[in-house]
Amino acid sequence: MEARAVWQQRMTFTGMANSGFPLTMGTDPAVGGDNDGVRPMELVAIGLAGCTAMDVISLLNKKRQEVTAFEVQVHTDRAPEFPKVFTKAVIEYFITGHNLEEAAVVRAIELSAIRYCPAQAMLAQVFPIEHKYHIYEDGGGDQRQLVISASCTPVGDATK
Repeated sequence: MEARAVWQQRMTFTGMANSGFPLTMGTDPAVGGDNDGVRPMELVAIGLAGCTAMDVISLLNKKRQEVTAFEVQVHTDRAPEFPKVFTKAVIEYFITGHNLEEAAVVRAIELSAIRYCPAQAMLAQVFPIEHKYHIYEDGGGDQRQLVISASCTPVGDATK
């Protein structure tokens, strides 16, 4: 993979990788920015969320789970001193659908963590990642009912 960041002005950069989609990166005015783009460390967290989300929805579709809404949130802790690296992450999966099987959800999360998501495999080598999931029954419209909220601990070798 090739990626680049091209300076636009002050602390604003346009980033692009092989896919060719540009994105604006910026920072807070307190450190010389214009608050005009995503922060680079936010991109790391977004990349983690997107990587595992694509795995999990693909696996749930293969398991013929009727998913009607899906969101992944990544919550990170950072070191207080520079370089302010991530020290911990919690990945939360919010899955809404009809008659979703908890075992299918847990297995999809596990497979993403230990086999398919390179972002998760790489970052898990550096800091602990916790996994939580929330399964909702779709009641139609904006209605949904929580079925279960739980944690799971994926085990296995991410390289296999």
